[in-house]
Amino acid sequence: MKKYICILVVIYGCTTAGEVQNEVETKIIPEANHVLSSSQTHNKWSKSIEPVLKINSGDVVEISTQEATDGQLTLDSDTSDLMSLSFDPIHPLTGPIYINDAQPGDVIAVTLHKIEIGEWGWTAILPGFGFLADEFTEPYLKTFELSGKNNVRFADGINIPLKPFPGVLGVAPNTDSLLSTIPPRANGGNMDDPNIVEGTTVYLPVFVEGALFSIGDAHAAQGLGEVCGTAIEAPMKFLVEINLLKGSSIQEPQYENDDVYAVTAYGTTIDEAAKKATRYMIAYLVKEHGLSSNDAYMLCSLAGDLKIAEVVDVPHMLVTMSINKEVLNR
Repeated sequence: MKKYICILVVIYGCTTAGEVQNEVETKIIPEANHVLSSSQTHNKWSKSIEPVLKINSGDVVEISTQEATDGQLTLDSDTSDLMSLSFDPIHPLTGPIYINDAQPGDVIAVTLHKIEIGEWGWTAILPGFGFLADEFTEPYLKTFELSGKNNVRFADGINIPLKPFPGVLGVAPNTDSLLSTIPPRANGGNMDDPNIVEGTTVYLPVFVEGALFSIGDAHAAQGLGEVCGTAIEAPMKFLVEINLLKGSSIQEPQYENDDVYAVTAYGTTIDEAAKKATRYMIAYLVKEHGLSSNDAYMLCSLAGDLKIAEVVDVPHMLVTMSINKEVLNR
């Protein structure tokens, strides 16, 4: 039986007469059925990696993740520490999680009920990495204390609001090869989409038995594009609910929250990824909202927001298209 914690959020507003009006919103957070620690990790994508946990559809898992270097950097690190940084352990992912009865062609729905930021984070310019790697060739590092903060001081007069999300989440591809976690793929992976925040449900296509879901590379803050190659990389804790959707096939990850429905697409050029994202949104509107393909294409032009999520994993890029649910009457 699933247990829930109810949190009452008091919202203060004003009536037209200027009187204070209190409204109470109930946010229901389920309790975890399982717990995974940040030591239960791997850093490749492959169906050959053994799961660390098996769950049923609807189970809730508390998952702790390590920061992206797997402990090579600390709050006290400085730029000189980047010179000895190894990419081999990059992206420690907690998992994989085997979902009982999941088969290729299914979809798993991963709801991010709660995200807790760790105590510290870092961002860096790494030589040879980043969208302008040929222009910014020298290493550079900043670290931040994050405990109990809603924003961090970046420089004098510049503060960055914290908006935590998983940079990497995905399922195993249908291969025994050990694939790098650096580029995004159809299985999800390094999507680096800062809109996949607390309260979002991510839909992932299943390619192998059990799906083999993993999550990590958590970011405390990041702009769309992640152009220098890093966000505020931080350890984190996620409370996720995983549901199996039988007979609900998609080609690449999609997601939704209270405000929008979004599709994602990767490609080796922005044009390729953007065209794929547009096609995926058309397919969604035809299937779920009964539009003709012409009307769906037209709606994408009138109400679809096409955005670059990340460009840093050259030549792989990720593009999203979202539509506000006010347009879709949801």
